[in-house]
Amino acid sequence: ALHDTFAAFGNILSCKVATDAHGNSRGHGYVHYDTQDAADLAIEKVNGMLLNDMKVFVGHHIARGERQSTMEAQRANFTNVYVKHLDPEVDEDELRKMFEAFGEVTSLSVQRDEEGNSRMFAFVNFMDHEAARKAVETLHGTEHRGQKLFVSRAQKRAERERELRDQYEKAKMEKLSKYQGVNLYIKNFDEDIDDDKLRQEFAPYGVITSAKVMRDDNGVSRGFGFVCFTSPEEATKAITEMNGRILGKKPLYVVLAQRGEQRRQQIEASKRQWHGAAPMGAPMYGAAPMYYPPGYAPPRIGYQAPRPPRWQAGQPPVPGQYPVPGQYPVPGQYPAPAGARPMRPRNLRQNSGRGGSYAARGGRGGSSYRNPRATQQSPAQAQDEPSEAPAAEAPKESLLPPVPTPSELAAAAPDEQKQMLGEALYPRIMKLGEDEGEDEDQASEPLEIDDERAGKITGMLLEMDNSELLNLLEESSALEAKVREAIDVLADKGPEDA
Repeated sequence: ALHDTFAAFGNILSCKVATDAHGNSRGHGYVHYDTQDAADLAIEKVNGMLLNDMKVFVGHHIARGERQSTMEAQRANFTNVYVKHLDPEVDEDELRKMFEAFGEVTSLSVQRDEEGNSRMFAFVNFMDHEAARKAVETLHGTEHRGQKLFVSRAQKRAERERELRDQYEKAKMEKLSKYQGVNLYIKNFDEDIDDDKLRQEFAPYGVITSAKVMRDDNGVSRGFGFVCFTSPEEATKAITEMNGRILGKKPLYVVLAQRGEQRRQQIEASKRQWHGAAPMGAPMYGAAPMYYPPGYAPPRIGYQAPRPPRWQAGQPPVPGQYPVPGQYPVPGQYPAPAGARPMRPRNLRQNSGRGGSYAARGGRGGSSYRNPRATQQSPAQAQDEPSEAPAAEAPKESLLPPVPTPSELAAAAPDEQKQMLGEALYPRIMKLGEDEGEDEDQASEPLEIDDERAGKITGMLLEMDNSELLNLLEESSALEAKVREAIDVLADKGPEDA
């Protein structure tokens, strides 16, 4: 309809009615002619005329930058005044008498609802800018009929929303700059920790301005909170001393508080690192980067379990040393430690079906352990060896290395901390695959983990913060969930990238 109306004045290159997000007309549009004369003629003939019973305005399009400069000039010379917080009994006559003391009023309107009741705000338009300015300066903040008036320059909705948004952002940035480097984020504490207990634990490190434990709608602790100090030095000292310290039953995670936007950016960066094969030691979940000694090149994905010298003939194994693939004695030398169940060979699932054969998993009735990587004997020699009755199977937990304590990690060098955590993670990840293979009635999908995949998963998990790794080592369900996530990542990368 817009095109048909304006086509009579010249050739139209484009015609568009502006619409909102829901497709409704915003009451204005654009018509682009091929010549200036056609545009001038359309303005002359249609501007101020009725179109569908509405008086329309037709003029040359003004660029946004020019419109903004014009709006600035209009704001500096305003004549329209906005008044709110009026008493419901104030009418136009009373309001006119109030504002005519500052100059000639050309129009005035008290806004009312459909039932005729005052909405307690109004607009007053003066003849000149000086009268409007005096009215704003004199009446703003004064009381009338027990109401404190708000009087200011009238603004359009979009301008008012933009100013409010700018004020909010400015106040937020001032607040963030005020607490930058002194506000700490603490998580992973028990539900019985309250504000006073949190303040008490961090009080030795400086003057605390606020300490708060975040709770849900039912008042139950969400397991994290914030502690704000008066200086960055106090906050840094608290992070150094309290991060990883056991409070109750769990090690604390203490870092500087961040904005939600910054955390989201770090999470996105972490996801890209998982999918993009980030080097080991890259920051994950806000963790600080790892620093390695000169000449040490960390692997990119896989974690290689430590391989001390193999047991030699005539030298008994070190007491308490846990089994690692490839570190068992060669058959004919020293037997495996009493109660130790040999780790399954690589790619056992492909060779022995789900979870491997029962004997290969070290069950009763199986033959004595044979090193799958040993090459010192031929198959014929291996068949000639007499079989020995295996020792009683020890509980699986006894085969796992102990979890390093936060104090042990703190005493170790940064490059040794990841090594200690890796030595504890690797056998537990292998154990998850073995347990999944043995449980035929499990509801979840079994984990397919061999030596190579366990090394890759261990390397991926070592990119996390040390305190989070300690949580995984203590909670087998959390470790299993994280391992499944890592397996999904490896599957998404494809066999070539993996």
